[in-house]
Amino acid sequence: MQISAKADYAVRALVELAADSARPLTCEAIASAQDIPFRFLKSVFRNMRSAGLVRSQRGCEGGYWIARDTHSITVGEVMTAVDGEFFTVRGERPEGLDYPAAASALPDLYRAAEAAARALLEGTSIGALAERGTKPADGQRTDPAGDGADGGAAEHEVSAGVPA
Repeated sequence: MQISAKADYAVRALVELAADSARPLTCEAIASAQDIPFRFLKSVFRNMRSAGLVRSQRGCEGGYWIARDTHSITVGEVMTAVDGEFFTVRGERPEGLDYPAAASALPDLYRAAEAAARALLEGTSIGALAERGTKPADGQRTDPAGDGADGGAAEHEVSAGVPA
């Protein structure tokens, strides 16, 4: 699975907004804070606004806000909002795949991979990522999945909006 630049930038921008939700942030400030190309981020914000993930206000007090509770917006939802289909194989959904003979089990593997990725990304909220995104005193970043070293997600805790 490849995560597009558009999806990566969208998630990073929303986490930045969630981390500083007391005021609107300009696209320029978010682009600068996250080292994202400004022009590209503007188009990403158009997609997110259309999907109801952010709202905007023009003017000197303007900028972007997250449109709803940060713990109700999942990474999977953001990725789908900006990229469309969540998981494809050569542009086709895994459930539509059917391979002959020796490769006939491969579509089942792809469907399982999609289910695992979807469970992880839809079980992780933007709010939980923002809460865990601070650096501890020793300078090491916190575990972004909140799950220790095993690579799995603390899905129940994250989806309930409680950081791991």
